[in-house]
Amino acid sequence: MEAKKTPEADLNKKASLFLAIGLLVSLGLTLVAFEWKKSDEGELMDLGMANDDFEELTEIPPTEQPPPPPPKIQQPQIIEIPDEEELEEELEIDLDVEITEETEVEEIVFEEEPEEEVAETIFMVVEESAAFPGGQGEWGKFLNKNLKYPRQATRMGIEGRVFLSFVVDQQGVLSDIQVIRGIGGGCDEEAIRVLKKSPKWAPGRQRGRAVKSRMSIQILFRLK
Repeated sequence: MEAKKTPEADLNKKASLFLAIGLLVSLGLTLVAFEWKKSDEGELMDLGMANDDFEELTEIPPTEQPPPPPPKIQQPQIIEIPDEEELEEELEIDLDVEITEETEVEEIVFEEEPEEEVAETIFMVVEESAAFPGGQGEWGKFLNKNLKYPRQATRMGIEGRVFLSFVVDQQGVLSDIQVIRGIGGGCDEEAIRVLKKSPKWAPGRQRGRAVKSRMSIQILFRLK
């Protein structure tokens, strides 16, 4: 006879359940094993004090340098120089000179020193300036009488002042006449011509002595 099992006694139906329970239990044990920490308490080690093998630091005092010795000043040596030895020997001087009629005495001729050539200096500024004879009024009359207005300047309507420079020597003679600033139209040439025609001037004086000096004047050309 074949033995029959009741459905309650059939364990094959619960095999999957047992398998799942076994897997969960094994997994839990595995996790517990990994997470469980066990530390063995050992005896504490006495490390003690570390040996100090370093040399003790000593404080080094600052080095004091002695001051330099003062410079030696050599005093100048004074050497005594003996006085000049006196000449013991007496010098005999014979001042007696015998002169006869035949003795010729050479004449001593004193040559006169040549006079120094004094360079002729032209003074730019003197104590007393050179002047036209008779003063400024006579100079104006001289210009009105001798000055002629150039025709070219008249046609062109040129008028103005011509500035002249010249030298007056010790005798009052005029020389080195120059136009410093002109106006053209023949006025410059006419001003030079009239100045050359003027008589001798009173020379300039420096310390009461007549000297050669340079003068400057202006001549006005004006159309009526």
